[in-house]
Amino acid sequence: MAAVVGNAELRRPGGYVVQVLAVAALYYGSARLGLLRELSVGNAVFTPIYPPTGVSVAALLIFGIGCWPGITLGALVLILTISPPGPDLVGILFGNTAAPVCAAILLHWARFRPDLSRFRDGLALVFLGALAAMTISATVGVGMLVLTDKLAAHDFWPVWLAWWVGDAMGVLLVTPLLLMLSGLRRPLPLGRWREATALTVIACVLVPVATYSSLSLLFLVYPLIIWAALRFQLAGAVLCALFTSVMATIAATDGSGAFQGLSPVEIMAKLQAFNGTMALTALLMSALITEQRNTRRSVERACQELVQVLEHLTAGDVPLPRPQTDADADGTGDSDDTGGRSSPAP
Repeated sequence: MAAVVGNAELRRPGGYVVQVLAVAALYYGSARLGLLRELSVGNAVFTPIYPPTGVSVAALLIFGIGCWPGITLGALVLILTISPPGPDLVGILFGNTAAPVCAAILLHWARFRPDLSRFRDGLALVFLGALAAMTISATVGVGMLVLTDKLAAHDFWPVWLAWWVGDAMGVLLVTPLLLMLSGLRRPLPLGRWREATALTVIACVLVPVATYSSLSLLFLVYPLIIWAALRFQLAGAVLCALFTSVMATIAATDGSGAFQGLSPVEIMAKLQAFNGTMALTALLMSALITEQRNTRRSVERACQELVQVLEHLTAGDVPLPRPQTDADADGTGDSDDTGGRSSPAP
């Protein structure tokens, strides 16, 4: 179920205004970062990863649907700073706001948990929050460009696909990261920092080699993603995927490495296919591993309680029943707050 933060301070008018302005600032700042790297498809320019969509969905899940004006305000400021307003302004603002709102509503109906502790949460975020909901912003945005004669009708589908994938990648890469950061309560145990440092060093060496090599060695990053998901769950997998995606995007926009000598359409197709499959692998694998480990902990705890019950029965005592928690009812058990609220196995 989507998390809705309802702090007393934020329910006050002043707190709500601060919340909306904070969401708008995050939207605008992340958009400026995304616009640093662009690709051209047809007569349109797009960003391979559009972080504001991920920021918007995360904000709606953390703060609630009521913060949607911050998304509209951030999008308005962005559009006014990069181009003069036109008749398509209202339509684009509507699409950029409606898509994240629709994503949050769909995830709420799917009983999505922001800690991504279940495999179904990963599936919901991928297929409902990213792939399904982001069709709204792409359809409305590109449709308005065609209606206002800023884009030729025959370029609709290539630009639509680029817009849709860029928005979906923002949700797949940025939303899990922000949800993870909002749920962190304590850092990694001291003994795990050595492995985390080793993973970071190897990633900083391997990822640039894979993305900038002319031999097209992009497949080398998948063992790294698997390692990160197995040992650090959501935190490791999402951070590795985000770093790899950024490096691949830089190489693609520079026309270097695995993207050298390709046409703009071929670069877009190769980059988005790589980013999409990598993000899906990282997100779904980390969610699956987290769910399995939570289930194992639940089974271990049940076995320990059964042993205690048998000991009491042997001694002639009647043990008091333990009250059932929501986590027990769902079969997920306890989860720590390290790396997506589930600490790695010792």
